Amino acid sequence: MKWNTLKKLHPEQFKRLVGVPPATFEKMVAESKRISQLQTKKGKGTKRGPKEKLNWRDKVLMLLMNYREYRTFAHIAVSHNISEAPCCRIITTLEKWLIKSDVKWGGVVVDVSEHPIERPKKTAEVLFREKEEAFSKKSVSNR
Repeated sequence: MKWNTLKKLHPEQFKRLVGVPPATFEKMVAESKRISQLQTKKGKGTKRGPKEKLNWRDKVLMLLMNYREYRTFAHIAVSHNISEAPCCRIITTLEKWLIKSDVKWGGVVVDVSEHPIERPKKTAEVLFREKEEAFSKKSVSNR
């Protein structure tokens, strides 16, 4: 899913697919651009290497795909025709930037990550009691 296919959608359909309304999405893109310009060093040789394959809207979409669909970096990278390392770098950098920004995004954030089930620890006393019960059941059944 790239920006070219999403920009034609109705706002309700956009929010349903992306997870945020178009206005919030545009705020995220603008804030990412602004912070990027602050982070880049103005100097000789800063624009080396090949031209970037993704625009800012596609980068923010990658971040939202990771959050909304729980897709792995490999899946997101394949769908955007880049390798996994730049995908990981883009998403983690955008996360840091948008968290540190002082923009009020308006919304509720819910942590739905997986957590291990908390179970009480088995103490030596409980384990010893289980062994005794097993021993007493065997002795009764042998009679």
